[in-house]
Amino acid sequence: MVKGKSIGIISIKGGVGKTTSVINLAHVLANDFGKKVVVVDANFSSPNVALHLGAANNKYSIFDLLNGKVKLSDVIHEHEFGFHVLPGGMGNGFNSNANYMKLKEKVNQLKNHYDVVLLDSSPTLNNELLSTIVASDELYVVSTPDLPTLGTTLRAVKLARDKKMNINGLILNKVRSKNYELKSADMERLSGIPLVGVINDNVRVLEALSKVKPATMLNPNSDVSLAYKKIASKMLSLPYGEPKFHTKILGYLKDDFAKLKTHKWSKGLAYYK
Repeated sequence: MVKGKSIGIISIKGGVGKTTSVINLAHVLANDFGKKVVVVDANFSSPNVALHLGAANNKYSIFDLLNGKVKLSDVIHEHEFGFHVLPGGMGNGFNSNANYMKLKEKVNQLKNHYDVVLLDSSPTLNNELLSTIVASDELYVVSTPDLPTLGTTLRAVKLARDKKMNINGLILNKVRSKNYELKSADMERLSGIPLVGVINDNVRVLEALSKVKPATMLNPNSDVSLAYKKIASKMLSLPYGEPKFHTKILGYLKDDFAKLKTHKWSKGLAYYK
């Protein structure tokens, strides 16, 4: 039996779009590439996956699993978006007694049943993040194109290498292509991590969050969705088929219309400047 692989999505800074990336990657891996996917919320002290999926009221959480109170089959549930979820402990509080290093053991069990195990890590340099690094076959770091986040990205690189792990790719998120941003080539050169994808700053991501849906579902042909599909193809070492020109144009027009509506009705226009 061919085992699946575990992929850790990490950062050492909140607000870079790590959990958003996990959800969108899970959606395209399952629905566009036909893979059996499970998302593991390994952000033990501040879980966010359930909030992104509108499923915060779970009977059991990853704490119950790590403490040996339940089996994997008791805590994992299938989500309507096409993938499975091992939820964090939202509402259960932080459990310092959980043995986080057991995560690798549970992830190895999951790999017997899933093609891809996606781990959403803690954004803090602690044992929670270490448990994700140890449990992952591959690591991808999410960053934004600015100096403070680059600094934390370099810390993530050092931490992974200290554990004899390489970071397989850099996902550059919330890119506005402004002069004050670090260029993607500079981020790649300074971090020493191969760039696997650039996610443009897009109003559809915020709209998707408000609707508790992946952006890749809201507009499958937006620039954001196409970027996530390219990243997923690289994770799987599979060729990516670009959509036809008219399909891409329709996707861009749909995004532009959403931006116009937002500019007309939203008071938070500074976000787009």
